[in-house]
Amino acid sequence: MNKLTIIGNLTRDPEIRDFGDSRVCNFTVAVNRRTRSDHPEADYFRVSVWNALGDNCMKYLGKGKKVCVIGPVKASVYSDPNGKARANLEMRGDEVEFLTPRGQGEPAPDEQVDAQSGMTRVDDEDCPY
Repeated sequence: MNKLTIIGNLTRDPEIRDFGDSRVCNFTVAVNRRTRSDHPEADYFRVSVWNALGDNCMKYLGKGKKVCVIGPVKASVYSDPNGKARANLEMRGDEVEFLTPRGQGEPAPDEQVDAQSGMTRVDDEDCPY
């Protein structure tokens, strides 16, 4: 059985392509990896979601939104323009759960969001107690 569940954030806005009788919505999800080092690491999954579910993803998802995707994954290897071997993880999204609460958009420009935890940083002076 080839079924993967990932939870992460979109790296850019989704894109949709129309093939006449079907449509596909493509986006990339960055999944943080827990490490002991100070530098956060992430794995990136290219996701394809088809037809009505893809339409909903196009409508409700955007860069930075948190999402859970379930479906089969396929690994492929290719060479970059410099001849270096690279790997690509491609996933077909059979199930998609939108995890960013409705109405919660991008943070205000003065807010700083920790990329690893997704939490807004708050200074001690901002606490009411």
